[in-house]
Amino acid sequence: MNSMGSGPASQGGRAPARERGGTLPDGASPFLHRVGQWISILFVRPAYRVRIHHADRIPRTGPVVLVANHSSLADGPLLFGMIPRTAVFLIKHEMFRGLLGWFLRKIGQLPVRRGEPDRTPLLAAVRVLRSGGLVGVFPEGTRGGEMATAQNGAAWLARSSGAVLLPVACRGTRRPEGRGRRLLPRVDVLFGDPVVLPDAKGRAGLTAATERVRTELVELIAELDRLVPTADKT
Repeated sequence: MNSMGSGPASQGGRAPARERGGTLPDGASPFLHRVGQWISILFVRPAYRVRIHHADRIPRTGPVVLVANHSSLADGPLLFGMIPRTAVFLIKHEMFRGLLGWFLRKIGQLPVRRGEPDRTPLLAAVRVLRSGGLVGVFPEGTRGGEMATAQNGAAWLARSSGAVLLPVACRGTRRPEGRGRRLLPRVDVLFGDPVVLPDAKGRAGLTAATERVRTELVELIAELDRLVPTADKT
């Protein structure tokens, strides 16, 4: 795992220049997708002191499966505004209700039912990836079974589409237990190097790829933790 530096992509917490175009699921609006990213930049991000590390590692083209740790609801909206290209995230189905649900679908996000076999969003994600898009997956960090399932899904998506895996570690969005409301909490986001997963066939190949997903994410989180002050860790 490469060490974290403070190169051009990290200075001032800025991501690289945003690129237009990209791939979205059927029924989504590219215009509203850009609106959603600007909502993240203008309204979500100002609530935090964000430092982005190695955003230069984000591939500008080609299929990418982004896999990130998940500690609070803010992780998704923050990352959505940081990615300098069209980004489709798999989001828990419970969020897709009312006006919010309509908006999430129109900006290209996909609902997934936790603990239930549902290939529809995965197949939609594969179509996005095979068209050269980027799909984000958040393994749940609170329950081991859901973590394993999400990692398995990320590995399956990458192998099914020929996409590279992009691990992302995020710290600071979750308020530590016992602490009151924080004013402009510091958030650190570290992008790892893109990874090509093992291409062995069958269940054994998927198991090996899933283990690689887990290893890459765990090592990246540990790398970020070594540099984040204890008081800011979540």
